[in-house]
Amino acid sequence: MDFKQLIKSNQNNVRSIIKLITKETNEDLEQEVYVKVWKNAQNYKEQGSFKSWINTIAKNVSKDYLKSSYKKVSDNSVADDEYINLIKDRKPTPELTLISNDRQKRILEAINALKPKFKQTVMLCEIYGYSYEDAAHKLKCPVGTIKSRLYNAKKELAVMLQDLL
Repeated sequence: MDFKQLIKSNQNNVRSIIKLITKETNEDLEQEVYVKVWKNAQNYKEQGSFKSWINTIAKNVSKDYLKSSYKKVSDNSVADDEYINLIKDRKPTPELTLISNDRQKRILEAINALKPKFKQTVMLCEIYGYSYEDAAHKLKCPVGTIKSRLYNAKKELAVMLQDLL
């Protein structure tokens, strides 16, 4: 087994697994995976693919890391005031609410300014979530017409709302 080739062929996969589980890029964990693969290569039994065996090691190393870092965080007691400062307020500020409301109002005004056929198509497909087929059935026209109207309506909206984009 050529170890350099093994690392090269599995590197992206191992990185992806580590990032998926730990939500961070961690080269130390990558290295730990390859060390475990190297140390335990003689224990590998050809019941599954070698790649899935390496993936399992990467998953286990990542999970072990999360357990240990969680333990470190829970061992370091932090005052309640510090936790309160770390909590983010999820409510939008009045300023953001005003901007959002203004933006929605302008978008609705622009949609209302469209030709009636374009307006109907945009409302059905984009606002109410109809599929092209359902909108075509409701408006009694071909699916291609719905797609064309939607395309042209979006072009017009982009021009009207250029400053919002």
